Amino acid sequence: MTFPTGAEWATLGALGFQQRRGIQYHWENNGYTTFEDFLSDLKQSKRKSIRQERKAIAKQGLTVKRLLGSEVSAELWETFYQFYLTTVDKKWGSAYLKRDFFHRLGSQMGDDVLLVVAEEGGEVVAAALNLIGSHCIYGRNWGCRPDKEYKYLHFELCYYQAIEEAIARGLPRVEAGAQGEHKLQRGYLPNFTYSCHYITDPGMRSAVTRFLEREEHQLQYTWQALTLQGSPFQKGRTVDYLVNKIRHNSSLSSLSSLSSTDESDVSATASLSE
Repeated sequence: MTFPTGAEWATLGALGFQQRRGIQYHWENNGYTTFEDFLSDLKQSKRKSIRQERKAIAKQGLTVKRLLGSEVSAELWETFYQFYLTTVDKKWGSAYLKRDFFHRLGSQMGDDVLLVVAEEGGEVVAAALNLIGSHCIYGRNWGCRPDKEYKYLHFELCYYQAIEEAIARGLPRVEAGAQGEHKLQRGYLPNFTYSCHYITDPGMRSAVTRFLEREEHQLQYTWQALTLQGSPFQKGRTVDYLVNKIRHNSSLSSLSSLSSTDESDVSATASLSE
C-alpha cells in the first residue's frame, strides 16, 4: 500500500506489514493570512530572493491567473495537454495521461481542480495543474511552450501560486510532488511519506527487512540534515518545526517495525536553538 496516512501506516505495522518511509517536500501553513506573513518567517536573504523571483515574472511581460476547473475552456485544456507532452519529451518520460483525461478532469471534478496559467500578450505560454483536497493542494503537472524560456516561471506557477491559494483557502499544506531539493529554498520542507508491504516468503521478507532497517537509519539522518542545513526559515521556526516532527514521528514509530527517533534526538535538536 502506497501513501497511507501516518496513522494507517502505524496500524498496518502493528498488524505485521513491513514499513517504509520516503521523503517529499511540503509547504505547511503556520496560520498565515497573506503571502507576506509567510515571507516574514523566512531568513532575510531568502525573503529577498523570493521577492526578486516573483518580480521577475512581471518584468518578462507575463501575467499569472489561477483558474478553477469549471473556468477552463476546452481550448485551454488542449493547450495544457500540449504543454504536458512537451514536459514528458524533455524528461524522456511516458505520456500515460491522455488528452481526454484533462478534459474530463475539468468537467467532472470542477472546483477541485486548479490550473495556474501564465500569459504573454494574451497568449497562454505555461501552466501548472493542481488538485484541491480538503486539507491540501496537490501539485501534479506543469508545462511551457517548447520555444520559450522564462526565468523563475516554474517556481511562480508551481510553488508560489499554490502557496497563495492554500493561504486564501485556509488549507494547512501544499504537496508539490516528488523530488527537487530546490523546493527547500522556497519554503517546502522535507516530510515523510509512507508505504506498507506484506511479503509471505520468509527468505525474501528477511532480506527486505534488513534493507529497510538500513535505509531507515540513513533516511532519518538525511531528513534532519536537509531540514537543519537547508531550511529557509529563521532558526527558531526551523527548530520548532523539527522538534514537533520528531515527536510526531516517534509516536507513530511506537507501533512500527522500524527504529524510531527518540526523545534524546528531540533534546539534541532543541539545544541547537540555544
